[in-house]
Amino acid sequence: MTPHRPPTQSTGNQATTTAADRAGCAARELAPAKINLTLRVVGRRNDGYHDIESLVAFAGLADDLSLTPGSNLELVVRGPTAASVGAIADNLVLKAAHALADRVTGLTVGSFVLSKRLPVAAGLGGGSSDAAAALRLLARVNRLASDDERLMQAAQATGADVPVCLDPRPRVMGGIGDILSSPLEVPPVPTVLANPGVMVATKDVFKSLRLRSTSISVGSPVVPRAKAVSDFIGALASFSNDLEAPAIELAPVIADVLAALRSSPGCGLARMSGSGATCFGLFERARSAAVAAAKLRAEHPSWWVRATALAA
Repeated sequence: MTPHRPPTQSTGNQATTTAADRAGCAARELAPAKINLTLRVVGRRNDGYHDIESLVAFAGLADDLSLTPGSNLELVVRGPTAASVGAIADNLVLKAAHALADRVTGLTVGSFVLSKRLPVAAGLGGGSSDAAAALRLLARVNRLASDDERLMQAAQATGADVPVCLDPRPRVMGGIGDILSSPLEVPPVPTVLANPGVMVATKDVFKSLRLRSTSISVGSPVVPRAKAVSDFIGALASFSNDLEAPAIELAPVIADVLAALRSSPGCGLARMSGSGATCFGLFERARSAAVAAAKLRAEHPSWWVRATALAA
């Protein structure tokens, strides 16, 4: 693995001058929010992990990651939600870089600057999407093909949600995140994302399911297919997120978020994403989504609320 100095971190909104800033960023990638439109827990494996089936899409909201190539691996984190990121050494951007360096001899690394805008531990796959963006940047700098199998191997070694974020397009994710469908067509549905400012640990939510090994959760097969926004929202209504109820047990405020979204005029469907605590509301019209987001921010100033749309 490429030798490196201990990485550094900056949190908050204050800019920090780094070599990357002074030299100008050589490469930049967005790390879009991942939304689990559906999530079925198929069963608990003997190794303790859970097999899932989930229709995943990505939103028009993202963290921002840049990389200036160099011999030392460094990471600076800043932005509105940087203070919640945690220990720099545990950041998935660094873990992904190490995983790829283990597989690519002489990998050029460098200084990463992560502008953190998405909430942390929120069911939006922010850290996983950041890690996937890091792999895309390293691939570009090292002239690796986008389908180089070592990229997927590094993604799988980094975390369960990283593979689906490596090429952020709608698809069905299965297994423990290691089984991916071909990209799917999803209409650009106007969406409101709302997070009440609580962190929910994924492992605690799965534990609350209380599934025994090899036990199966009843559910319907994915995937709703519809090109019109109204039809797509209607098709999604027959699906669910199996983690929603156990997450609400751990953080009852999630039920308040869902109720607020469902009572918003024009909201056709509200559901929790991933293991929470972020919830999404789907709307037929962008204007309705914008009005709903503004109203939620006014009524719940401590919540993180954004109007966006699913990326087609």
